[in-house]
Amino acid sequence: MTAGFGGHAGTARLSAAEIRVLGCLLEKQRTTPDAYPLSLNALRLACNQSTNRDPVVDYDDALLRDALHRLERRGLVRLASGAGSRAAKYRHLLAERLPMDSAEQAVMCVLMLRGAQTPGELKQRAERMHSFGDLAEVHDTLARLIERELAVRLTRRPGHKEERYAQLLQEESQAQDLERSAPAAASLPALASAAGANGAFVAEPPVREASPSGEDAAVRALQELSARVGRLERELADLRAAVDPPSSVPAP
Repeated sequence: MTAGFGGHAGTARLSAAEIRVLGCLLEKQRTTPDAYPLSLNALRLACNQSTNRDPVVDYDDALLRDALHRLERRGLVRLASGAGSRAAKYRHLLAERLPMDSAEQAVMCVLMLRGAQTPGELKQRAERMHSFGDLAEVHDTLARLIERELAVRLTRRPGHKEERYAQLLQEESQAQDLERSAPAAASLPALASAAGANGAFVAEPPVREASPSGEDAAVRALQELSARVGRLERELADLRAAVDPPSSVPAP
């Protein structure tokens, strides 16, 4: 049986760029529906936001087009431009490919855009997309996502009272990092099982635990530093151009 978003089990997880693109499309649909679907420019701005994102990235159009193309092939994104549209626009297809209720979408969106979160953080940061009545509702939502193998509960960090949760849409290499850091978990499950005629996905219900990987943290820190350096270089170039504009050559 195939699993995930297409392909064989363990081979169909999403890259960091694909997760960021899909998360941004979901977020903007829920928070700014009048501006949805998103153009490539709007999607780039959403992906590269310096707030409500972890890690902060600096994706260019070429990288985004590649991520969109791969998501489109997996049936997770499609072009949504009308006949008279001046710019290509994109929408996600999670409702068809990975059905979730409002609470589940809000939690997954925050996990996709901000990394591992505590239930308290999820309740606060998902507020614009879904208003949770209390933490018990957040825990119930997380339990459903864990049952569907879309999320995982991480081992509590030393000195912290709350456990964190992470999404399981990432690439297999990242999932293996979680697995190696959690000896109690025999293996991480496939993303989801392909279902019947309606195209929905169903997963078996085991609960998995994992702990955060130091290697993941180092990679995220390096990505954030690289993005910041890129922005500083562009700002410096713009400043130099403004202070010392090219001299014009007088006409003979």
